[in-house]
Amino acid sequence: MRTVLMVAEKPSLAQTIAEILSNGSLKSRKAFNRACSVHEYVGPWPYTGEQVFYKMTSTCGHVMGIDFPGKYNNWDSTDPAELFDCPIQQKEATASLSIPRLLNIEAKGADFLVLWLDCDKEGENICFEVVDAVVGALRPAPRDENIYRAKFSALTSKDIKNAMATLIRPNKNEALSVDARMELDLRIGCAFTRFQTKYFNGKFGDLNSATISFGPCQTPTLAFCVRRHDEIQHFKPEPYWVPTPTLVTPSGEKLMPAWTKHAVFNRQVGELILKNLKDSKTALVTSISTAEHTKARPGALNTVALLRVASSGLGLAPHHTMQLAERLYTSGYISYPRTETSSYPDNFDLKAVAQEIGKTNMYAGIVQGILQKGIQKPKKGTDAGDHPPITPTKAATEAVLGESWRLYDYVCRHFLATIMNDCKYMETTAAISLGKEEFKITATKVIDPGFTKVLEHQAVSTSDMMEIKEKMILKVEEVRLIEKKTTPPDYLTESELIKLMEENSVGTDASIPVHINNICQRNYVTVSPTGRKLIPTTLGIMLVHGYEKIDPDLVLATMRGAVEKQLNLIAIGQADFGAVRDHTLKIFKAKFRYFVEKVALMEGLFEGSFTALNDSGKPFSRCGKCQRFMKLISTRPPRLYCGFCNEALNLPSQGTIGLHQELKCPLDTYDLVFWTTATRGTPLCPYCYNNPPFPDMPKLAPCNKCTHPSCSHSMLQNAVRTCYGCDSGILVLETSSGHKRRLTCNQCSLKILLGDLKRVRVRVDTLCGKCDARTIVMENKEGVEKSGCIFCDAVMAEKCRVDYQGPNERSGGRGRRQTRAPRGERGGRVSADVVERQRVRRWVGISVVELLVVLMDRRKDLVAAVAEEIVEASVEIVVEGSVDRHEAVLEASVVVDAVVDAVDAMTFDGFRELPLRFLLFANAEDQTCLPTSFTPKLLKLFPVLGRFSRLH
Repeated sequence: MRTVLMVAEKPSLAQTIAEILSNGSLKSRKAFNRACSVHEYVGPWPYTGEQVFYKMTSTCGHVMGIDFPGKYNNWDSTDPAELFDCPIQQKEATASLSIPRLLNIEAKGADFLVLWLDCDKEGENICFEVVDAVVGALRPAPRDENIYRAKFSALTSKDIKNAMATLIRPNKNEALSVDARMELDLRIGCAFTRFQTKYFNGKFGDLNSATISFGPCQTPTLAFCVRRHDEIQHFKPEPYWVPTPTLVTPSGEKLMPAWTKHAVFNRQVGELILKNLKDSKTALVTSISTAEHTKARPGALNTVALLRVASSGLGLAPHHTMQLAERLYTSGYISYPRTETSSYPDNFDLKAVAQEIGKTNMYAGIVQGILQKGIQKPKKGTDAGDHPPITPTKAATEAVLGESWRLYDYVCRHFLATIMNDCKYMETTAAISLGKEEFKITATKVIDPGFTKVLEHQAVSTSDMMEIKEKMILKVEEVRLIEKKTTPPDYLTESELIKLMEENSVGTDASIPVHINNICQRNYVTVSPTGRKLIPTTLGIMLVHGYEKIDPDLVLATMRGAVEKQLNLIAIGQADFGAVRDHTLKIFKAKFRYFVEKVALMEGLFEGSFTALNDSGKPFSRCGKCQRFMKLISTRPPRLYCGFCNEALNLPSQGTIGLHQELKCPLDTYDLVFWTTATRGTPLCPYCYNNPPFPDMPKLAPCNKCTHPSCSHSMLQNAVRTCYGCDSGILVLETSSGHKRRLTCNQCSLKILLGDLKRVRVRVDTLCGKCDARTIVMENKEGVEKSGCIFCDAVMAEKCRVDYQGPNERSGGRGRRQTRAPRGERGGRVSADVVERQRVRRWVGISVVELLVVLMDRRKDLVAAVAEEIVEASVEIVVEGSVDRHEAVLEASVVVDAVVDAVDAMTFDGFRELPLRFLLFANAEDQTCLPTSFTPKLLKLFPVLGRFSRLH
């Protein structure tokens, strides 16, 4: 039987697609990296009908990324101009996940490869990353004829099975266009960013931005905001006058008609008009006209339209909107959310989508009305040739979707609006003559609300016409000349900015939210709490003005638009990758050199708005070179600055910095400072932190990572043993934590509190005979010393407590959500069992993270409690009794694997069936299906799952 390897872009997509194609008859197992799963089943190969063995797995976003070789990543030793020509190299996007190795292992002996990556240019690029990863493992075929690409737009059974039946070849040209964009953005962005960050942070102390970044798309995006700010600042209000009469009908009703000429900008002319109007005592209704108008229903929804309405109507930031849309898509509730197309395909089943929406009670009546009247033919929009418009694919409720509901609700309403009638309304206008001037009054009445029934924010405002008739004489009560002033434009809203970016080809439908988010994160603009208006900061304004003063092309949208056109030509095979890349880099390299030569022009602007570095901060600690006081500058990026040596030394961006007992580094005589965070405290030499003195010491390393062989503050002098919490860190004695002494891991959050002691020291030359940890000498307040291993000596361990917040955050790839393991245990004697409990908790917690991801948007109130129950039950099971610690770790991981696999295999509604799925495992009479490593103690876990089902 031949084998087919299939690869999706995310683990959840792989599971959904495999379930659809196998009709639910699949077996799942965890891949070796524990982040991905492999789903296996037997089914027909669409080209021959033969039965083949399918394996479906996934990446976690991009498999590979690009970066500069190590020596070019040193900002101090590399001229930024070199980045335009230096080599670049590929590296794993998330090394900890080992995705290339996973793909290579699963591809061994496979006959075919089917790529189920997202169907956009970025997904096409990942396709070829997957192909490169399986080279040598996948059985070769002439011209790669055994490599296929699935094109789909929604995670519905119809779409997925149709994609499997109509496989195509991956598009190399689209992948190359993404390669070109990534390389251009890397080289150009890094060159400008490194230069201006070092230059301006080296001269000014209150920029409040650690990185002064430049981006070929980011900078024109910022320029749109700054230009609107400049318009507001340069705007001069101009007075104007409007004659406004108050008229009275025969029945006594008052009305104030509008002047048909709108306004006059000369006061004397206005007063002359006022005088003529006051000479008239009556006004005449000269005509009454009625006209029917139509407000057209919207076209099909594309990404840009969704981003705009989410910002203006729902108050959601574009970046957050795309996160929610991606979540809805991967859960199967909407179609692919990144599309430029605003026209439904001719064969699109509008009725089926409407009927699916109608399964939700709140839309049932609307859908029934639409089907009874007949579906209206949608407006013809733009067909960009990528994906169909964004539409709902599955009925849902607010209780199920939680935070994502508002966006889903709009997608449903917008779709229904596109197949409903236009809004029709009647407008009645009465023309009134007063003296020599003409006035009018208008009333509006809705005839057919049409699509505004579902899009209420677009409803037409109605007003009633007073009882006036043609030729009616109206009495003039008074006439006033009202003075007004022109007002400046408002700051750009996110919705307006998105429109400008689309019109000027700045970014793509997928990258526009990223660019807007970047200028916010870089402190270039702030978002107003009402209206989501983008207000440029002083830093953002000075940057744009500086670029315009040196080289206006750097902020012009046309510059990026021209590059985007060339990239699109690569995608359709009409331009050469190398030629476009080299030509663009040549232009920007020349612009970079000119920018460097003229940067003093920008500096002059900065001097008027920011404080020079020498005038910033307060004296703090002594410089090791001149022994004068350095100033501590606490704004981003935090640093110490010596005005005499004209040198700035970066400090950690998180935590607090204080003096460390006036102690000095033995290598460079700089005053040591003490860096404290929520999880640890450690001395730090400012100079060694920026300039590692030893080859094996990483940059930006405090003293608890220093490899100095004899310094009393270094890791080598204070290390006790490897960390149980992360396996990669070292437990190091903090040399300054008052009387509350503790060991902290220099990588993760694990702390061992040693108690209230007078003095503690590590015996470098003495190891524990049982665990090979260094022994510790503790001296209490009475001066009594006790020496031994805190892990093996029961008396010393009894006084210690463990504080552990869980493993560090894991993230990976394109769009992978960052999550944190459940909170760890506080307290507990430091013994072999307690330490092993922490180790087991780490293994179990990592798997429970995946459970959290599955449930995150469904029932948040239950997820945390259930995850904690699973962890607690697992830990109690494996720790109690005389269970070998390595076996305990293995068995705990097997338990949670079983939990996660079962959860992954079900929809949310399927949780009601959860106990049934575990009867096979929990049946005490027939345990033949249990993994061999299971013990009876492990079965205690399953009542916890039963309690969860009842809660649900």
